[in-house]
Parts: sequence; structure tokens; C-alpha cells
Amino acid sequence: MVPSTVARRYKAVQVKTSSPGELLVLTYEGLFRFLSEAAAAMRAPNRGRAGEQVGRAHAVLLHLATCLKPSEHPALCKNLLALYLFCMREVVQANITQDADRIDTIIRILTPLRDAWVQAVRITAQASGF
Repeated sequence: MVPSTVARRYKAVQVKTSSPGELLVLTYEGLFRFLSEAAAAMRAPNRGRAGEQVGRAHAVLLHLATCLKPSEHPALCKNLLALYLFCMREVVQANITQDADRIDTIIRILTPLRDAWVQAVRITAQASGF
């Protein structure tokens, strides 16, 4: 089997067997990968590659924003939506101006949130005995 095929199959199994919290963390990891690759492409400079990765990052941010459930946690969702919309605007502006520093700022802003989700998933798993 080709290594990329094995990796895709592993990732598919990982997604199917992950908890919602673990999927959220995987989503953030993908977002950070796309953002990092976009910043690197901007610095290269490789406008085409940067645009592809910005598009992927934007799609992930849109997904995060549309998956919020305000009926369950209105204040939290309101704050997260504002944050995701801000990041979406910034990533578009970074792409227009090819400003990798803006991408770095988005990563810095979202890192504590991702880290909090990682910690929450870890605590939940420990409480569940996993």
C-alpha cells in the first residue's frame, strides 16, 4: 500500500472513532496547519499556494462558526462567533496583502482556545476512564 493511502485510511478511522471534542481538536490542528502553510507560502513568495491554504483555513473557520449551537450556550457562542468572523476577515486581508504576520497573529489568538479544548478533552477522557 502507498504511504499516502495508509495515512488517509488511518485518518478516516481516527475521525470515525473520535469523540466530538477530539474532532474539534483535530479541526483546530487542521486549521493551524493550513494557516502555517499559508504564512510560509506568503513568505516564499508563492501566491498560488498561499491562496489555496488561505481558502482551506477560511473554510475551517466557517465550519467552526456554523457548528456553534447558540441555543445551548448563547454567550459562549456569541463570543466564539465574533472571534471566528474576525479571524475570517483577517485571513482574507492577509491573503490580499500577502501579509504573513497577520496569519501569525491569527495563530497566536487561536492557540489558547485550541489549548483549552485539548485540556477539556483530556479531562473528559480521564473522567470517563479512557
